[in-house]
Amino acid sequence: MHWLERVTLIASLAYVGTMFDNFFAFAAQLVVTDRSRFRRVSWAQVTGVAALLVISAAVGSALAGVPLRWVGLACVAPWALAGYAWRHRRDEHATQFRRGALTTFVVTLALGGDNLAVWIPLVRASGVGGALVDVAVFAVWEIVFLWSAQRLAGHPGVVAWGERHAPTLVPWVYLALGVLVLVECGTL
Repeated sequence: MHWLERVTLIASLAYVGTMFDNFFAFAAQLVVTDRSRFRRVSWAQVTGVAALLVISAAVGSALAGVPLRWVGLACVAPWALAGYAWRHRRDEHATQFRRGALTTFVVTLALGGDNLAVWIPLVRASGVGGALVDVAVFAVWEIVFLWSAQRLAGHPGVVAWGERHAPTLVPWVYLALGVLVLVECGTL
């Protein structure tokens, strides 16, 4: 597989896998948001993702002195998230989403722990050229994310299905992302 195809595939898996929970949270928030505020709320979500990506790049750069194989041990973070998600998959907690851009930004950051756990080693392993490809791939997926969430907001039943099944799916996604981190960093 060509370098560009490989980096694009891995960045796509990292984005989609870590944004699964964010997607249904954002779509649920849009369900209770006045349609005239979708643009503002969407920009807040984009800003939150951009902030997570900048943090990932900064921490990845700070780890430049650490051998890449050791950075692969960061796979423990998504695996810990998988364990936590599995233990709490049956918790009945009604999440209330408020309207507004600030809430969207804060929720995006709050749900970003898994993003950082995967994106930091990804950016560190990608190098400068790969990181630029990562950013481009993330931008494309972010556009798809926003468009899809806005369309789903018109179908609250679909959002409810996603929220209902996410607790079962998310632990498996985190386990797979941990393996992806190990492979990308050359630890395995």
